[in-house]
Amino acid sequence: MKKLLAAMFWLAFGLAFSPLANAAGEKVSPEECIAFVKKAVAYIEANGKEKAFAEFSNTNGQFVKGSLYIFVYDLNGTSLAIGNGNAGKMVGKNLIEMRDAEGVPLVKGMADLAKAKGRGWYDYHWPNPVTKTVEPKSSYVEKVADYYVGAGIYK
Repeated sequence: MKKLLAAMFWLAFGLAFSPLANAAGEKVSPEECIAFVKKAVAYIEANGKEKAFAEFSNTNGQFVKGSLYIFVYDLNGTSLAIGNGNAGKMVGKNLIEMRDAEGVPLVKGMADLAKAKGRGWYDYHWPNPVTKTVEPKSSYVEKVADYYVGAGIYK
């Protein structure tokens, strides 16, 4: 439990002080988010997992656009890639027990959605790096093989 709390603290800390926090608070539409995830899935298919996951975790790469970034988890909850500036702290770690501010399971909930439906939206509450408050957020995820690719937007 201590490791989970520490991971959540560092994730929130990293979001608050990452380059994403300097975004102008632009709103991303659901359609833009879906297109972004589909672009990431196509990138995996064209370049392979290793190159794609490295690109997704590159905060200066093509899969980080302001507050929008790609994340990838295996279906057991291990972080495979994340573009929020916390790849060094998160990639390779199992975060299946991570929960939002209201206790909603994040990684497990998205994994369950990906396993059951293959793709879709998952709602939760998360600290917004621009406003510094917990806000409703929704992530679109798509299952690919034994992992899922996703990106999230504030509502």
